[in-house]
Amino acid sequence: MADAEGAISCFAPHDYDTQIDICDGIKVRYTDAGHLLGSASIELWLTEGGETRKLLFSGDIGNHNQPLIRDPQYIDEADYVIMEATYGNRRHEPPKDYTEAFANIIQTTFDRGGNVVIPSFAVGRTQELLYFLRQIKAENMVKNHANFPVYVDSPLAIEATRIFNENKDSCFDEEAMRFVNKGINPISFDGLTLATTSDESRAINFDSVPKIIISASGMCEAGRIKHHLKHNLWKPENTVLFVGYQALNTLGRSLVEGAKTVKLFGEEISVKAQILVLAGISGHADVDGLNDWIQHVKGVKKVFVNHSEASIADEFTAHLKNDYRLESYAPYSGATLDILTGEFTNAAPIPVEKKSKGYSPSYQRLVASLERLTALVNKSSGLTNKELAKMTDTLNNLCSKWES
Repeated sequence: MADAEGAISCFAPHDYDTQIDICDGIKVRYTDAGHLLGSASIELWLTEGGETRKLLFSGDIGNHNQPLIRDPQYIDEADYVIMEATYGNRRHEPPKDYTEAFANIIQTTFDRGGNVVIPSFAVGRTQELLYFLRQIKAENMVKNHANFPVYVDSPLAIEATRIFNENKDSCFDEEAMRFVNKGINPISFDGLTLATTSDESRAINFDSVPKIIISASGMCEAGRIKHHLKHNLWKPENTVLFVGYQALNTLGRSLVEGAKTVKLFGEEISVKAQILVLAGISGHADVDGLNDWIQHVKGVKKVFVNHSEASIADEFTAHLKNDYRLESYAPYSGATLDILTGEFTNAAPIPVEKKSKGYSPSYQRLVASLERLTALVNKSSGLTNKELAKMTDTLNNLCSKWES
């Protein structure tokens, strides 16, 4: 904690779109990247011996048309670009009518007397949900359940929501600002309760009125959501609604894939509640968004692709070379760029000596198969839940065969 507080004490806030002199020969400017509240791309001007070069770090590039926050802002020029490629090989499928689908789930659950429990990321996704819920309430999209209660039970989410409200003038998009200018808070409404203390959190599950419970963590690995799952999973009238990505080997992923029981606080809990997934509006740009972003940057000498799985980085790098004629690299550890001359060295992976003593050719083939399988699993995130479940069962059966 002391180390964290010491680091935080060194932070200096700066506005977007303002050039800052760091020291002699170094200037920076932050531009809204549209990913999360306060996210930024960074322009860096370096001057030495009368020569200046500009580096541009993309940061996480946001998706277009997200609620609340602005779309990513573009940068006009740079000599060298370091950019992310999280979704560099896929396109998002935008929800046809997220609000209507969300309202239908709430309606169906409330009509059978149940609660809607939503594991949600504290920063970003929780605030988006509040934005949609305000609209659902304002337009009376859930019938016969007037002023239904909504609980946000996450101290971090509550603090993040406060920060969203404090920074609305600089970070909210035009649609959200139209509400603000009318005196409407776009992420608050009647019936919203922020549960801060442990007693307030516990009291939620002793209220029989159908309600929405939004709690962290988003993948159900920690936090107060685990308590709400313990109280709600075993009741068939309830719904557990997932609105974000669930990583492998997480409790959230197990529920999405159809687990019949889960262990919570040492107790085996039957899964009787309805488990649903409502694909959210991704916070990351897809390949089209990445293309739009890089095409706005003129004068680029080289592009370096990072922040993605290795196979995706290679694929997006090849795309930039072939389709946009940009000199692009997915650099390996140890690569070096001379910013003044533009010379790029050690562009290939540094060879690592493999110790083969005592390993038979058959064992080496087995290790190679493992590497192939790992690459396949890493590329499988875009598959359907049914395909992923089938792959998981196949691998588990294979393991069971050779473990016995």
